[in-house]
Amino acid sequence: MDAEERQHFAALAKAVAERRDHSAFSELYDYFAPRLKSWLVRQRMPSSEAEELVQEVMIILWHKADLYDPARSSLSTWIFRIARNRRIDARRRLTTRIFDDTDPTLQPEAEKGADIIVESENRDALVRAALAALPADQQALLRFSFFLGQSHSEIAAETGLPLGTVKSRIRLAFGRLRKSLESERR
Repeated sequence: MDAEERQHFAALAKAVAERRDHSAFSELYDYFAPRLKSWLVRQRMPSSEAEELVQEVMIILWHKADLYDPARSSLSTWIFRIARNRRIDARRRLTTRIFDDTDPTLQPEAEKGADIIVESENRDALVRAALAALPADQQALLRFSFFLGQSHSEIAAETGLPLGTVKSRIRLAFGRLRKSLESERR
């Protein structure tokens, strides 16, 4: 492309930017669209995708022609750079959309059998009964620790008990729970 052509295309881009000149845009489209498509196809892009990308680039030219600066580059360089960047973006989108539908993490959980459900409900009932059999202060400490997720220090601050007392009562509650649950299993 010689200097005269560069000036001509820069003037057309200016007409599109300033006046939304349809004939100037049409001339730019007729010149650049086939060249862009050819270049994209040579970059191993399928023809239909190349056509879509050309349309996208030309829409950008129509809406953002005012961003073109002839002092920095020729119009063809600016347009092809946009096409290159959009092609890279399209390739990235393709790689992020592809997923393996056989991936175990994407599969629904298998339904539990009736025996597993019954066993789980029985175990839950045993734990609830063992918890209910604990003294009220130990129940409260276990509730703070395991159901509310508080640390031993937070429990001590909330209850006013010394930290060592909180720890020993929780340990004692676990010992009682263990004994109660082991005796139920027999």
